[in-house]
Amino acid sequence: MSRPVFETRHYLAAGTLVAAISTAGSLYFSLGMGLTPCDLCWYQRIFMYPLVVILGSGAYQHNDSLAPIILSLSVPGALLAAYHSYIQYATGGVGSCTVGGGCTAVQYELLGLSIPNMALIGFLLIIGIAIATVFDG
Repeated sequence: MSRPVFETRHYLAAGTLVAAISTAGSLYFSLGMGLTPCDLCWYQRIFMYPLVVILGSGAYQHNDSLAPIILSLSVPGALLAAYHSYIQYATGGVGSCTVGGGCTAVQYELLGLSIPNMALIGFLLIIGIAIATVFDG
């Protein structure tokens, strides 16, 4: 019997990489570039940061039963990031949030993607990885 090309731990390791890059990126934007996160950015961070530890420990321990936990953090995070992306573009960057400025303001873009757009991509990748662990694990 041959081993599968990707085992659950490989998916979890890939998810760890996505979550770690997302976390490092958000820290660089705030600490390195001096951008102040708005309220919605803080909530997205709350959902992303624990995923580094959860996915990383799952990959290390070969734990194939983490999909519900991963999805319980990544789905609400993706919904917040999608909402944040929507209000940025729907309002044209005019409006306010609280702490640190407007949630509708586009503080930085990379390849046409705002920070919430990048967070949404990260969350969607992690959701895909969590689903893959269920079907391939």
